[in-house]
Amino acid sequence: MSATVLHSSVTDVLGHRITAGHLPAGSTLTLDGIGTEFGVSRTVTRETMRQLEALGLVRSGRRIGLVVLPEQDWNVYDARIIRWRLAGPGRDAQLRSLTELRCAVEPLAAAGAARHATPEARTELVELAARMRKLGEAGRLEEFLVLDIRLHALLLRSSGNEMFAALHEVVGEVLAGRTHLGLMPQAPVAEALDEHEAVARAVAAGDAAEAERAMAALVGEVRAALTA
Repeated sequence: MSATVLHSSVTDVLGHRITAGHLPAGSTLTLDGIGTEFGVSRTVTRETMRQLEALGLVRSGRRIGLVVLPEQDWNVYDARIIRWRLAGPGRDAQLRSLTELRCAVEPLAAAGAARHATPEARTELVELAARMRKLGEAGRLEEFLVLDIRLHALLLRSSGNEMFAALHEVVGEVLAGRTHLGLMPQAPVAEALDEHEAVARAVAAGDAAEAERAMAALVGEVRAALTA
C-alpha cells in the first residue's frame, strides 16, 4: 500500500474520531503513538499531522505533540470534515447546518445563473433535469444522485459569484450524504422533480426571479423534511 493511501486512511480514522467527539478538544496525540497504533512509518505520521493541521482539527506544539482543537477552529467547509460529521453522532445537526446554508445560498445562485450562465450551461441544465426526472421516477437513486450533484454544481459555478461556486463540493457532500445515509425516499417526490425542472427552465429562459423562487421551494422542501 502506498504512503499516500496509508496517510489518507489514518487521517480518515483520526478525523472521524475527532469530529465524532471521541477525541475531544484538548486531547493530545503523538507521532509515535499514531505510528504504533496504525503500524505506519514516520513519513506517514508526519503527513497525517499536516493533513489534520490543514483541516484545523489539531495544532502541533513542541514537547506536546498534537492537540485537538475545538469545533470553531475546524475547516467546516472541507468535504472530508462534512463527510465525517455526517457519518457521526452529530449527523442531524450537520444536516441542519448544511441545509440552512443551502437555503441561504442556492436560491441566489440560481438567480445569478439565470443572468450569467453560458448558453451551453443553460442547455445542459435543462437536459440534466429531464434525465433526473426519468431516473427519479424509476427509483434509480445512485444514478439520480450523480446528475443531481452535477446540476447543483453547474448552477453554483454559473452563478457569476466565485464564493457560491466554491461551495459546489459542500453541496455535493450533503446530497451524497442524504442518499448514502438512507435519508432519501425510495424515489424522489414529484414536487422535487418538478422544482428541479422549473429551476432549469427558468435559468435557460433568463428568468432570475422564477429561478430563485423555484430553488427556494426546492431547498425549502428539504429543510421541511428535516424538521418534520
